[in-house]
Amino acid sequence: MTPIDPVSLGVGSALLLGLGFGAGPCNVACLPFLGPVFMAGSGGVRGSWRVLLPFSLGRLSGYALLGAAAGSLGVIVTDWIVHPWVHWLLGGATIVVALSILRRRRTSLGCASERASSRRVVGIEPRTIGRRSTMPGGLFFMGAGMALNPCAPLTMVVLAAATTASPQAGAALGVAFGVGAVLLPTLIFALGVAHLGEQVRLHLAQWRTPLESASVALLLLLGTATAMGWVQV
Repeated sequence: MTPIDPVSLGVGSALLLGLGFGAGPCNVACLPFLGPVFMAGSGGVRGSWRVLLPFSLGRLSGYALLGAAAGSLGVIVTDWIVHPWVHWLLGGATIVVALSILRRRRTSLGCASERASSRRVVGIEPRTIGRRSTMPGGLFFMGAGMALNPCAPLTMVVLAAATTASPQAGAALGVAFGVGAVLLPTLIFALGVAHLGEQVRLHLAQWRTPLESASVALLLLLGTATAMGWVQV
């Protein structure tokens, strides 16, 4: 097979590279970050889009940003994305997601207790808690942080984007690669991991609180280790 020349890499080839990357290494890299989120959630397959949509949009934005930056500057930008700030972004976003899950659990427990109290006191309605969740933002930046971690196929796409000398063409290559890299993992996590997490919670309902606590602890540990550079994605 003739190797792909990065200089002549087109949108279709970038898409195929993304599909190949998404079919293998990407799923392994995403599992430690998304697995605990699905294990602590309650939406199942139908609600998996609440996790996958912001996470996938973050990844697509990261790939588009790399492509546009390479096309605009005319240089390979994979050198500056190995800077520790990328680890801080991914690690910090993971910690935000963990804290969001923890706050959501405490809020739901508080609401349940308040509803129980209102049943005993006639005429008192439980108040609604209007706090906005930071989960979607955390998932978005988690996806962006993962996209900014260099890999061999992405380096090839960034090199091709640099030769275009056009931010629009570079962004198109990044988006094409991102679509391919996101497509298969999204299907696998939506139909597989989300369903598995739902089944685990159903069969181990009495262990719901320990499962959620373990998921939060794992995300906090992973986020801290990533931010400190101890974990390479």
